[in-house]
Amino acid sequence: MRIAFFVNDVQTEKSGYTTTRLAYTATNRGHEVWFIGANDFAYDPDDMIRARARQVTPRKYKSLDSYLRVMQGPTAIEERISVRDLDVLMLRSDPADDAVKRPWAQNVGILFGQFAVRQGVVVVNDPTTLANAMNKMYFQLFPEEVRPRTLITRDRTEIRHFAKEEGTVVIKPVQGSGGTGVFLVRPDDLPNLNQMIDSVSRDGYVIVQEYLKEAEQGDMRFFMMNGQPLRHRGRYAAFRRNRSGGDLRSNLHAGGKKAQAIVDDRALRIAEIVRPKLVADGMFLVGLDIVGDKLMEVNVFSPGGLGSAYEFEKVSFSGVVMDALERKVQYAQFYKRVFNNIDMATL
Repeated sequence: MRIAFFVNDVQTEKSGYTTTRLAYTATNRGHEVWFIGANDFAYDPDDMIRARARQVTPRKYKSLDSYLRVMQGPTAIEERISVRDLDVLMLRSDPADDAVKRPWAQNVGILFGQFAVRQGVVVVNDPTTLANAMNKMYFQLFPEEVRPRTLITRDRTEIRHFAKEEGTVVIKPVQGSGGTGVFLVRPDDLPNLNQMIDSVSRDGYVIVQEYLKEAEQGDMRFFMMNGQPLRHRGRYAAFRRNRSGGDLRSNLHAGGKKAQAIVDDRALRIAEIVRPKLVADGMFLVGLDIVGDKLMEVNVFSPGGLGSAYEFEKVSFSGVVMDALERKVQYAQFYKRVFNNIDMATL
């Protein structure tokens, strides 16, 4: 299998990232693995999509650290490859990371991924539907049954009314990740609400969400693959993120602490409710952020944490992901790549 991972920047990848873990697993299985950054694509005059890509010298690597060190170092193989010759292109960039300094880079994977689909490459997650998920508005397309009560607006009066009505709310930007720009607004905080709104609305619309009391215990990252809970040897790919001190955010980038997750009937019910849309949208690998019986976020751009799930469950979820991609390549070969990419992404 020839597989390429599209990332924001090859040199900023870390050994703990899920992308590195997936690439490491694929390489050690003997697959041809490439990394492509946002600067690296080209649409050539012959109507072919090519990219300046990097790969390591093929061999068995003993650790994620050693693997990434070679990938980012001077001995890595650099080559201008034809995207058409790939079997799989996995889009693993986070558009929010480029929102401020490189806004042009936010949709690079989507744009070139769409051309790759036309050239017969299996692209996951599907680039056309990823375009609809560029901000948190995508979350509102999932059933109301699993979502907190939400208002999305830039109107201060409406925000203030909703906050008074709910008692305690969370406000955050429509675009962003990693817990950036998230505020907890209690009744006592209303005098400072305008300042919070100003801070969040600088980047666009404001999401105002009912506060879930169970969020005080943190949340759970729960992985879905091919529209089903990601599971191996009876273990679910999931882990908890508990708050650090009084910080509202349980996100690990914001200081949250990891713990083992208990995947109960409530989490499995949420997974079943969101499954049809994930399949319809060609979302191959997704991270659900769950609090109690509610879904807080659907992460479709480079969901991270497979290493954290492995830390507690001690099974190789990255190997299961590779198994699924290998099957997709086989299906594409058997049927001469006649499937729609959305269908192939979750087949």
